[in-house]
Order: sequence, then C-alpha cells, then structure tokens
Amino acid sequence: MNVEQTVMVQCPYCAESFEVLVDCSIGQQEYIEDCEVCSRPVTLVVNVSDDGNVSVETRGEDV
Repeated sequence: MNVEQTVMVQCPYCAESFEVLVDCSIGQQEYIEDCEVCSRPVTLVVNVSDDGNVSVETRGEDV
C-alpha cells in the first residue's frame, strides 16, 4: 500500500475540482485545506479502509 495517495476532490463553494495528498497510514482523519481555486477553507474528512481504498468527503464552513 502506498503511504501517500493523490485524490481529486470537489470544493463545496466553487464546485471546482482540485487534488489533495492523503497520508494513507492514518485510517481516519479530518483537516482543513484551502481550495486551490477560490482559496476558501475546505474541511476534508478522510477514511482509509483496511484494503487501502481512500474516500474523502468535503465540507464547507456552513455544514
């Protein structure tokens, strides 16, 4: 399994897609990263399954 993986996510504000780098050694994590397009803070909720599948949910400040 790769330790890091690039994942495309969609900004909840401007709806543009951008890449985030996920640390796959941590099963569940939540952190804030600015959108590469509109620069607004996006909360990323990351889950890495036991078999290495990565899912990322994006949330805006209003959610």
